[in-house]
Amino acid sequence: MNILIIGAGGVGRSAAMIIKQAGAEGSWAEKLVLADYNLQRAEEAAALCGGTTRFIPEKVDARDSAGISGIIKKHTIHFVMNAVEPSYNETIFDACLQNKVGYLDCAMTLSRPHPTDPYHKVNVKLGDYQFAKHDDWVKAGCTAIAGSGVEPGMVDCFVRFAKERLFDTIDEVNIRDGDNYTGGGFGFSVWTTIEECLNPPIIWEKGKGWFTTERFSEPEIFNFPGGIGDVEVVNVEHEEVILVPRVIDCNRVTFKYGVPKAFRDLLLNLESVGMADKEKTLELGGAAITPRDFLVRVIPNPIESSSAMEGKGCAGAWIRGVKNGKRRSVYLYQVSDNQDCVKKYTTNSVVAQTAVGPVIMMELIARGIWDLKGVYGPESFDPFPFIERLAKYGFPAGIREMDSEYSKSLDENNLLELISRGGKE
Repeated sequence: MNILIIGAGGVGRSAAMIIKQAGAEGSWAEKLVLADYNLQRAEEAAALCGGTTRFIPEKVDARDSAGISGIIKKHTIHFVMNAVEPSYNETIFDACLQNKVGYLDCAMTLSRPHPTDPYHKVNVKLGDYQFAKHDDWVKAGCTAIAGSGVEPGMVDCFVRFAKERLFDTIDEVNIRDGDNYTGGGFGFSVWTTIEECLNPPIIWEKGKGWFTTERFSEPEIFNFPGGIGDVEVVNVEHEEVILVPRVIDCNRVTFKYGVPKAFRDLLLNLESVGMADKEKTLELGGAAITPRDFLVRVIPNPIESSSAMEGKGCAGAWIRGVKNGKRRSVYLYQVSDNQDCVKKYTTNSVVAQTAVGPVIMMELIARGIWDLKGVYGPESFDPFPFIERLAKYGFPAGIREMDSEYSKSLDENNLLELISRGGKE
């Protein structure tokens, strides 16, 4: 498979490094083109992978459909990984459909809040643009995976695994993300962090559908594994709440993230002075730029600012339901150590966790293991080969039995052990 990664920043660079370090296991990726509007950044990313003819830098503007098409044709690309901010998703997504090549992204097309009641009602949801074109992708005979990173992405596969093997019926799917990082700046895209934290959070309930709530609402303390411990988490807008109920029969889906109080205040203060705005433009040095884009340029690069960050991050799905007539509560998760990821992939753990999901998904598609034509989320596919490969790529998943009546105990076990038994406890 020939792959085009659009965006040679943290996630794109990590994906290339993960494939490179996989050695023979990564041979399914025959050619990997790293494209970025900053050619030097693409060249540096390719050089980190050895500077071979297998890893090729290119210059591209993610807003330019013709330019994207040109690279697809020039390098006979079969699959495109979108590793840029989701504001560019529609252009890249449509260019892939036009050229009849596969597509995946780490974050879906953007939502638009309700114009008069944003904290109760939904308007345009995350991914609506993509799922509306499902039939077009089916006719083209191509696969598009919406939300393939860690959250969404990896955790959606955890939810599908739980549905298949751990529960008879599911009540709640609660995505929970937390960390104990110290000594660093932004660990991920500044643009995306502002977007998802300041938009109205979304919740899904059976019989009610999707609805929104106040920003940073319903705080709770969640105990994370891997030595992270108790973290306060709050409601944040995220794709899993859109994806999971489309496929998984359950009663409620939520997403909560450990956003520190001081950081929440910072984001709200940026909004209050207009610096979070992504629509209006300012004239600076003869060029037009939005306030949010200006922030992205002046705040230190996440790769550099988080290189000294210490601690671990955990992403996972806390699922509650019934097994064999008894109440059950299970947390399936992946913990990554920041300094380990910096050493292995030259990027922080947040970025590396995000990159490994799409790498595995592209391998499964390249090998014909995942083969659905149309637009899908990761929870629509077989989760077993995905979870197996997480361990092979250095990101093993874990499973913790919570406050369950169910007799089996999986506390802190490696999820791969369960997979190796055919998913049977």
